[in-house]
Amino acid sequence: MEAKGRPDGERPDGAQTYLDYLQREDVRFEGQLLLTEEHATEIDREFFQFYHRRICWLALREFDRAVGDADHTLRLMDFAAAHSGDEEWVVSHEQYRPFVLFHRTQAAALFRLTEEGPEEAVEEINAGLERIREVYSRFEAEEEFSEDELAEQLRRLQEWIRENYSVGRTLREQLADAVASEQYELAAQLRDELSRRPKGQ
Repeated sequence: MEAKGRPDGERPDGAQTYLDYLQREDVRFEGQLLLTEEHATEIDREFFQFYHRRICWLALREFDRAVGDADHTLRLMDFAAAHSGDEEWVVSHEQYRPFVLFHRTQAAALFRLTEEGPEEAVEEINAGLERIREVYSRFEAEEEFSEDELAEQLRRLQEWIRENYSVGRTLREQLADAVASEQYELAAQLRDELSRRPKGQ
């Protein structure tokens, strides 16, 4: 299994990945590329390969690489959804989007915990949970989000970080609380404090 590019080391028509090849073809077709059965087969193969490598990166605690592979899978899902005329095939992939987002959020939070600190890890989980909630909302199943086991695992990870690193409400959470309670002066102060933070913190 290769560490860069496609996990199998192949270069579809010279491209780094099959997604890169498809994006190049889409430019050639002026944004009107319609996926064929052959395209679908190759997309499924790339999904499968990146899934296995993502699991390996997580097991090896190479969290930044796991994030990269998850992002590739999400981009491939987006492309497939935009260019396929087979709704059933698209849904068969979209049902796994929360799972991919779970892996991405978990990996990104643990990477930021090490590199940037616990507060940023907590915020990463908040962002990931919101992205998962949006998937449920898109399929008009938002009420199921509260019972999603993957979301619950992320909440437990977040709580573990809060307890073990003594993290209370983050600045962004305090800002959201202030806006919700219409404490606009406090909200302005918190926004100023956030804006003074170095980029990435």
